[in-house]
Amino acid sequence: MSRWTNVGNYEANVMEKPISILLVEDDHDFRDSCARWMQRKGHHVVAAASGAEALAICQRHDFDVGVIDLNMPGMSGIELLQRIRGDNIDLEVVILTGQGTIESAVQAMKMGASDYLTKPCPLGELEHHCALAHERSLLRRENQQLKAILSRNQTVARLVGDSPEMKRVAKWIERIAPTDKPVLITGESGTGKEVVAKSIWRASHLSHNPFVTINCAALPETLVESELFGHQKGSFTGATADKPGLFEVASGGTLFIDELGEMPLSLQPKLLRVLEDGSMRRIGSHKERKVNVRVIAATNRDLSEDVQNGSFREDLFYRVNVLPIDLPPLRNHVSDVDQLIDYFMPDGWSIDAAARHAMNEHPWPGNVRELINVIQRATILADNDEITLDDLPRELTHHDRKHDGEGISHRHGVGDDTSDRLDDIAKDHILYILDRENGNKAKSARVLGIHRRKLYRLLERYHLTGQTASSSDNESSSIVADVFD
Repeated sequence: MSRWTNVGNYEANVMEKPISILLVEDDHDFRDSCARWMQRKGHHVVAAASGAEALAICQRHDFDVGVIDLNMPGMSGIELLQRIRGDNIDLEVVILTGQGTIESAVQAMKMGASDYLTKPCPLGELEHHCALAHERSLLRRENQQLKAILSRNQTVARLVGDSPEMKRVAKWIERIAPTDKPVLITGESGTGKEVVAKSIWRASHLSHNPFVTINCAALPETLVESELFGHQKGSFTGATADKPGLFEVASGGTLFIDELGEMPLSLQPKLLRVLEDGSMRRIGSHKERKVNVRVIAATNRDLSEDVQNGSFREDLFYRVNVLPIDLPPLRNHVSDVDQLIDYFMPDGWSIDAAARHAMNEHPWPGNVRELINVIQRATILADNDEITLDDLPRELTHHDRKHDGEGISHRHGVGDDTSDRLDDIAKDHILYILDRENGNKAKSARVLGIHRRKLYRLLERYHLTGQTASSSDNESSSIVADVFD
């Protein structure tokens, strides 16, 4: 019996998951015995007799662990390890060394080897050390993926609304989440497609793995390809190092491709290939890489129409459209506006009844994104921690409204033929007070019972800033300029 087949008592500690191993050993007998034994244990082994042969194999295949003999003719194990690290080959290395070369093995460890063994050693022990190296590889890759997630803005958001339309979306998410099939989310801009994608991810068994996003409309064609598939050093100007693509970063998790309809036609076959069999290549590389990623895509375009006009591949459309979700525009579920207002309102803030009514009456062409922007703008402009009608954009307040101050115009003798519109009444009243106070805006604001900044905003809204400036109010005029510049 060969000394290399003594498995000892190490089998119990070996990981059950098969390992992909690159075995680099110039001793034919050991190389052959070790390869056969590892393969019988269920591992995938590719053997090489020299460092040069091993490097050539690494250009075509990926491995979890490399077992490398230090003392080989031609390229030594140390030189091979240097090349592996210099070429950024993702490989954990276990060094094999003789009794007299422990110092070299320590040097290899300093260069990034995971472990070393002295020969002769039981094959069970070698398998055990390969398993430990593989575990380190998995932990390192998981750490890289987590860093990729943390480097992106993963703001927690959720679906808001009890309308039948939103309940229907929530039901679809519940059904779709447990599967691994591609999802296509459609809907107008601002309807919350990324929120839905994250909801699917959180409800899936992949929620502990990465959620990575890319927006095809935000990048030029060359960068979209590099971001998705990665590139090799020197593959184009500016490619100063190897870079993994987002498919590799998201491997084991979910990749959200936003604005899929903007993906250039030339890149669509590469995406189709990944969706079909998980195979991809980095730019400038001939090596096939395998990834396991769930793809969720989103678009505000009609992809079926794009298929008809030739700007989107039909086969890719059917591949991504396995599980479709169509998000309704906000105007189709306006009963959810109140909940959305309360959800996005900052802590400690409130909104008065008139402003809330105006927001409920608005058609929201920009959907939920527009509503969020209105709230953010209003909290900046408001004097106190309450949003009022005066803090909302003009397009939300132009319609007829009832107000506690109606009849003001008549109190000050404005003719009976004046408009009943609140804006017109307020404009006339402000002009009346300004005239009475000789154009002094600081005094006028006190009489009106509002903060001076609010008066400036009202003057801008009613286009009165030029008419109301006075030489007796130089300080106020300068402040107006500061506010509106």
